Amino acid sequence: MALTPTNPNDPQDKKKQREAAADDVLMREVDEAVRQDELSSLVDKYGKPLLAVVVIGLAAFAGYLFWDGQREQDLEKESETLISALDQIDAGNFETATTTLQTVADGGTDGAKAAAMMLQGGIAQQQGNTAEAARIFGQLAQDGDTPQTMRDLATIREVAAQYDTMEPAQVIAKLKDMAVPGHAYFGSAAEMVAMAYLEQGKRTEAGNLFAQIAKTDDLPESLRSRSRRMAGLFGVDAIEDVEEVLEETAVDPNAAQVPGQQ
Repeated sequence: MALTPTNPNDPQDKKKQREAAADDVLMREVDEAVRQDELSSLVDKYGKPLLAVVVIGLAAFAGYLFWDGQREQDLEKESETLISALDQIDAGNFETATTTLQTVADGGTDGAKAAAMMLQGGIAQQQGNTAEAARIFGQLAQDGDTPQTMRDLATIREVAAQYDTMEPAQVIAKLKDMAVPGHAYFGSAAEMVAMAYLEQGKRTEAGNLFAQIAKTDDLPESLRSRSRRMAGLFGVDAIEDVEEVLEETAVDPNAAQVPGQQ
């Protein structure tokens, strides 16, 4: 509260000053009491819910930290198990490796489980048990929790393991969607589909597919060269750059000239 100018020597003015000061102190005390009362009301009304929110938040954060730490430990264990299995495979201990991998295949994370099953299928195939290999790969290919790229690879391995016992139409049905340029497994899928077309007598379809493989730059040169020759057998031109092909096959362009010509 503002005080009006006064005469310090006037007793009346001194009295007014004291009264004004007292009023100011009283008003301050009243304001403080009101604020404390409002705070008390807020605490009574919202204190427990706010405290509950804080406690729940802290509990959730602690739970996340525990889960994250546990997850890190599980991933480390899975990695160690897979490495141990690979060491056993390198040593030729296939039965032991299969048993070791089963622990991850039964309860590992999606990625680790897929890796374990791929290794198990490879072991079965290495041992000549193509039926078991195809079963494992097929199971993995149908697992909706497995990443799609791994499922596609499992499908490729499943068909490759039992190609000789499958009907051409079955091969085409399983792999046709992958036998398109740009797919991660185009080369492998397209080659098997092209061979299935040949078995069906569809030489044009086979030749065109072999030509597509030959013209795909990011595929292994051994596969491209093989496909180029196959496409040529069916009259399909699979060569876009003659000089490049001659260079890749280490052929001297001059050697292709007719004798006597310069």
